[in-house]
Amino acid sequence: MAEHLLIVAGEPSGDMHAAHIVTALRGLRPDIGIDAMGGEALRGAGANIIVDNRDLAVVGLVEVISHYPVIRRALKRLQRQLETSPPDLLVLVDYVEFNLKLARHAKALGVPVLFYVSPQVWAWRPGRVKKIGASIDMMAVIFPFETRFYREHGIPVRYVGNPLVGKVRASRPAETVADALGLDRSGPVVGLQPGSRRSELARLLPLFLDTARRIRASLPAAQFVLPVAPGLDRAAIAAQIPDDLPVAVSDDFGAYDVMQLCDAIVTASGTATLETALMGVPMVIAYRVSPLSYQIFRRMIRIPDIGLVNIVAEQRIVDEFIQHDATAENIAAATLRLLRDDEARERLRQGYEAVRRKLGGLEGSTEMARLIDDMLDGRTPELSCHQRRRNT
Repeated sequence: MAEHLLIVAGEPSGDMHAAHIVTALRGLRPDIGIDAMGGEALRGAGANIIVDNRDLAVVGLVEVISHYPVIRRALKRLQRQLETSPPDLLVLVDYVEFNLKLARHAKALGVPVLFYVSPQVWAWRPGRVKKIGASIDMMAVIFPFETRFYREHGIPVRYVGNPLVGKVRASRPAETVADALGLDRSGPVVGLQPGSRRSELARLLPLFLDTARRIRASLPAAQFVLPVAPGLDRAAIAAQIPDDLPVAVSDDFGAYDVMQLCDAIVTASGTATLETALMGVPMVIAYRVSPLSYQIFRRMIRIPDIGLVNIVAEQRIVDEFIQHDATAENIAAATLRLLRDDEARERLRQGYEAVRRKLGGLEGSTEMARLIDDMLDGRTPELSCHQRRRNT
């Protein structure tokens, strides 16, 4: 009888990563059954979507509270699925608080749990690591430095490579994309990436548009492009852009196709910072959450930077403007510096090269598919070593 997998991805980036894993897994186990919480990417990969994740991707304590009824219904639906149709393996992709609740329920039912994309316990709330270890069977991490952290706490872990390695590249010629978007590349092109979540868009889009206006005041030839993340409403975004601001809004091309056109990018924190670095485009990071969420988070975070590109580099190579520092004036000044200063761009290029080296060459989706295959067949030395340590 073919194995049955339940995979849970709560956000657009997780949906994309999970879809790549499913595609790779089909090459190893063509007949495996896959149910999922996810979106268009997982659906396109052939997973049976039992919970749509489009209303679940929110950031910040206040934002989560306001969406709590929707999130709770999704959790209850998945818990019932575990009870009535227990999978051979539950694969949880990021979306930490939700997925750890589901993991505890699965463990109580005897369902094996694989967690992919480590909670950033090394960054904030490190005391959670024991509870995490009690809730999962295996942690699959995407940054090499994370393996040491979990091994030190006795949690089975495997580095599977970063899911972006080998995938961050444009798929269409730059000229084709520029012509379709009506961009004149003789002047500077600045990308605006205000995030893939609706809550991010609400807080960051007005700020990024104000930033664009300031940049254009200093560089009248500047043009702007805004790639729309999957699941967001292109028309609603375009309606917020003033008529006198030249912003091309794109949902016809992939983010990497758009990034290749940019001389600089203003981006929200998150996976997009690593993608931008791997594309080699100079960037500035800006982020805001609700005031209450910020006051809570700032007391918990144990690392100096929040941009993934800076975390991987283990130093600040990209300017970050967070909360009160995230003003249009600050962001525009930093972006203009990147557009005008050859030395600043060269320093960034060197920093990006260091990030690429640290990420290594493993292809994340393929390695995750192999790990799932190993767990289904009981070929996981990490679990065997963990069990031996517990028995001694």
